[in-house]
Amino acid sequence: MLRIYQNSYRRTAKKAVVYSTKVVCCNHSTLCNITSHPRRAPHDQHSSGSGNGRQRQHEEFLLAGNPARGWSIPPPSRGYGMLVVRILRGALKLRYLVLGGAIGGGVSLSKKYEDWKDGLPDMNWLKDAMPQGERWSQFSKNLLEVGAVVKNAIDIAKEDLTSKTTVAALGITTDESRKKFEKMQNQVETLQTEIMNVQIKYQKELEKMEKENRDLRTQYILLKTNKKSSAKKIKKSLIDMYSEVLDELSGYDTGYTMADHLPRVVVVGDQSSGKTSVLESIAKARIFPRGSGEMMTRAPVKVTLAEGPYHVAQFRDSEREYDLTKETDLADLRREVEFRMRASVRGGKTVSNEVISMTVKGPGLQRMVLVDLPGIISTMTVDMASDTKDSIHQMTKHYMSNPNAIILCIQDGSVDAERSNVTDLVMQCDPLGRRTIFVLTKVDLAEELADPERIRKILSGKLFPMKALGYYAVVTGRGRKDDSIEAIRQYEEDFFKNSKLFHRRGVIMPHQVTSRNLSMAVSDRFWKMVRETIEQQADAFKATRFNLETEWKNNFPRLRESGRDELFDKAKGEILDEVVTLSQISAKKWDDTLTTKLWEKLSNYVFENVYLPAAQSGSQNSFNTMVDIKLRQWAEQALPAKSVEAGWEALQQEFISLMDHSKKSQDHDGIFDQLKSAVVDEAIRRHSWEDKAIDMLRVIQLNTLEDRFVHDKAEWDQAVKFLETSVTAKLTQTEETLSQMFGPGQMKRLTHWQYLTQDQQKRRSVKNELDKILKNDSKHLPTLSYDELTTVRKNVQRENVDVDTDYIRQTWFPVYRKHFLHQALQRAKDCRKAYYLYTQQGAECEIACSDVVLFWRIQQVIKITGNALRQQVINREARRLDKEIKAVLDEFSEDDDKKAHLLTGKRVLLAEELIKVRQIQEKLEEFINSLNQEK
Repeated sequence: MLRIYQNSYRRTAKKAVVYSTKVVCCNHSTLCNITSHPRRAPHDQHSSGSGNGRQRQHEEFLLAGNPARGWSIPPPSRGYGMLVVRILRGALKLRYLVLGGAIGGGVSLSKKYEDWKDGLPDMNWLKDAMPQGERWSQFSKNLLEVGAVVKNAIDIAKEDLTSKTTVAALGITTDESRKKFEKMQNQVETLQTEIMNVQIKYQKELEKMEKENRDLRTQYILLKTNKKSSAKKIKKSLIDMYSEVLDELSGYDTGYTMADHLPRVVVVGDQSSGKTSVLESIAKARIFPRGSGEMMTRAPVKVTLAEGPYHVAQFRDSEREYDLTKETDLADLRREVEFRMRASVRGGKTVSNEVISMTVKGPGLQRMVLVDLPGIISTMTVDMASDTKDSIHQMTKHYMSNPNAIILCIQDGSVDAERSNVTDLVMQCDPLGRRTIFVLTKVDLAEELADPERIRKILSGKLFPMKALGYYAVVTGRGRKDDSIEAIRQYEEDFFKNSKLFHRRGVIMPHQVTSRNLSMAVSDRFWKMVRETIEQQADAFKATRFNLETEWKNNFPRLRESGRDELFDKAKGEILDEVVTLSQISAKKWDDTLTTKLWEKLSNYVFENVYLPAAQSGSQNSFNTMVDIKLRQWAEQALPAKSVEAGWEALQQEFISLMDHSKKSQDHDGIFDQLKSAVVDEAIRRHSWEDKAIDMLRVIQLNTLEDRFVHDKAEWDQAVKFLETSVTAKLTQTEETLSQMFGPGQMKRLTHWQYLTQDQQKRRSVKNELDKILKNDSKHLPTLSYDELTTVRKNVQRENVDVDTDYIRQTWFPVYRKHFLHQALQRAKDCRKAYYLYTQQGAECEIACSDVVLFWRIQQVIKITGNALRQQVINREARRLDKEIKAVLDEFSEDDDKKAHLLTGKRVLLAEELIKVRQIQEKLEEFINSLNQEK
């Protein structure tokens, strides 16, 4: 860019000189007054071509003022022109300086931006984890199609169950239809569980990314403004602090065994009585999902209401804020609530005790904590779990049994009071009505359907035997799902202004109607009970903390209280340190382990499929031919895969041995053993060897097996030793088989008082005849002829032993194998000193040493394969296993149930309880201090 401006400067300077200079044409003695563009100068008329004319004119311009070329320029014109040139040059120089500074600043800013961008986390993994573009569209379309198909299948199955005529027409029995329906229902539940798990996973990842993005943005702003971060503690509101205490208590007392006496407003009522609508009216936002007659509240929802400048909602375990003034955010919030409810229901249950915690802030909201519970039901449908009714009753009683809980009893005014189920439960938990507030909903419908005098009795507390602190009437909607809270509140106010029922005789006071009056009354009662009971609760936790600390000192005096999260982090560090030690294992140790593991995998095939068939053929030439064919087939098919399998088992063995070795150290803590074993097992289960390793091994193994010549005496001796060791191991196995088949020897029978079974006696009789055959023909083939079988059978019949030919063959197989292996050992001894004879005569050697050559080839293959596997382990597989272990640890760290299952014991449970009680007690004291300051 600078070069372009320099050229522009030169052209401008030339143009200025040309426009302000008079030159004399030397060839024509004509004064040419140049006042136009050089390309259009009159001087071009004297040139032979426009291009040459312009070039000459340019050269003449450059040589202007040179007397040697015959030019003469008047001094005044020259001075004026140079003055113009100097002015333009200064202006353009300043322009270049400004432009260069701007460009340099832009380059520096771009570099800083690139450095900041490089520091951001890599998000490319999302492209692989989540489908993009057309793939996402196709994925969504497929999900919708699956949902439609499943829904149709369920509808058909239900019709089959309820319609006997249809079942009979189709020729399907009721049992068959029920089985089909149950199968489809199980498939639907499985699919829903999988979708929820995937959604939970991506939701956590997105929340994590959002948090990292906010942190990075904050760091960038601080770096940009060159300010240091100051950790300022944000002062929380009283209701937020109280809500955190309740959350801690909820996590501490998951089994409902602790006497939690802190106040909260418990919203109870029959299903579809309007309790959720009452809560939404108090929160001034439609925050809950709705369904036509379907149970939507499946888990307790704790809603903390607080006053704030903006109307927003936020979940306890999420950073996202939902703007309740935007319909899109409201829809997202309702969808998230429904998703969390369905995710909390596991194992085929309909309702769950898992609390969903939410905070709603906004202008004019009354400060309090409400808990919305599933509605009381009297009849269960077929899609509910069998214990749904009892679970809801038990959950409702538990929350209402808190002596300081405010019971917000919701009664549907449009139905008969006798059909209510909730009033009996409320009366059992609060018979005196000291903490019950009765709310009659849908009074606009009640005015049209019910007897006015009956409604007055309900709101004056004269119809129900249940007592209450106060009675309120509200209208929570007009039956339209799309109505906003503001429209509903306006409708409610207009109704109570114009209703004759609530103004006649002055029975109902003005403060007993509208959701606004209800929320203020509940809030006042809530804070009154909080101030009366919070000190007692704090004292109770202080005493509990003292007892737990005393118990810990008596049982674990030299240990610090460490919770599961801290223990898990410590175990994670130890596991990763042990993974690093894999790279410190010596090459010799890897070679020994891999060689041993390879021979364990390959020995059976070498003996049974290669060596024995070839050696028992009876010919040296056929031995070598058969060996070459079988080895090549083996190397092309099974050998590479078996080698990889052996390498993976060797890696697994070494890693487990490292883990076991760490247990012997003095610093070993047995509390981590179960967690470590689970992590290692899961990582090993997921890990698999690279596929390209098989192809690589196949090439080197084929090339190695092609070599049939032993290179030196040392290798020959190693091959002989390898042959002797392998044959001896097989001979030991064969003798054990013979011992089981023929029973103990005479000496052992006498010393151990053992006897031969009838089958063992028969086997011994057959063996005696078979030994005679081998004694007469030491080079006998591995199979018996028909005549030999007949002879053996007739000879044992003389001893009153009746056997068939199969029985004889079964006995012959181990007897002949023992005989053959003894001969193989003898040949190995003969070949030990025959190396030089072998090098001179080769395959025509007088001593048959082909089996030594075979085992040398096998030994070379094992050596080359072990070396390749060792390099693969050190360079690739150990790092890949490290990544698998880190991935498993990351997954376990997010799974509290997994950590609770793997890190257990009295020490862990006591530490967890002590840490939790300490946190609750500290939060209670912090809340009490703030509460006293507000007073």
